[in-house]
Amino acid sequence: MRVLVVEDERVLADTVAVGLRRESMAVDVVYDGDSALEHAVVNEYDVIILDRDLPGTHGDDVARTLVNESYTGRILMLTASDGLQDKVDGLTLGADDYLAKPFAFPELIARVHALGRRSAPPLPPVLERQGLTLDPANHRVYRDGREVSLTPKEFAVLQVLMRAQGTVVSAEGLLEKAWDENADPFTNVVRVTVMTLRKKLGSPQVIQTVPGAGYRL
Repeated sequence: MRVLVVEDERVLADTVAVGLRRESMAVDVVYDGDSALEHAVVNEYDVIILDRDLPGTHGDDVARTLVNESYTGRILMLTASDGLQDKVDGLTLGADDYLAKPFAFPELIARVHALGRRSAPPLPPVLERQGLTLDPANHRVYRDGREVSLTPKEFAVLQVLMRAQGTVVSAEGLLEKAWDENADPFTNVVRVTVMTLRKKLGSPQVIQTVPGAGYRL
């Protein structure tokens, strides 16, 4: 899952990003509304966590612009404005969810997961394919009933492949969904991660390489 955190309180923004990355999400962080719109043009995010009171372009205007441009990513407003009318206004602007500060981090994680499922074609919360079971909420993977321990990036790559439901995912597509904007597009990190993932999942191999196209499960 690719997430954009838009929050002018830098410590909070960076803390949220660290927590989301531990959940195997690819996270970019910006601290003002203008940067949020610039990033949304360049990258396809599944979820945008958006503060309302932002420097530059106000968070409300960011939400309004994204909705008017039919942006496919889901918007979670994360703000100190917690009155009933504030929530009504935020949802009316086009936000898909609204969470007031201070918040419990497990609730934020659960809401982001829920929004991520809504940003893609409907899939069950627990993914199953080729003897594999992937449980995003509990961050667990099983192969034929045997639990497999994966790194956050391995988990993220496997999740992207399982969500693709047998279609081919290019190396660029994996890099886009499982790594943040700082990833070097010329790196071999995708190939190396797929290689270690195959080893951990064991035989017979379930991740196929499609020459010149990418990978599929």
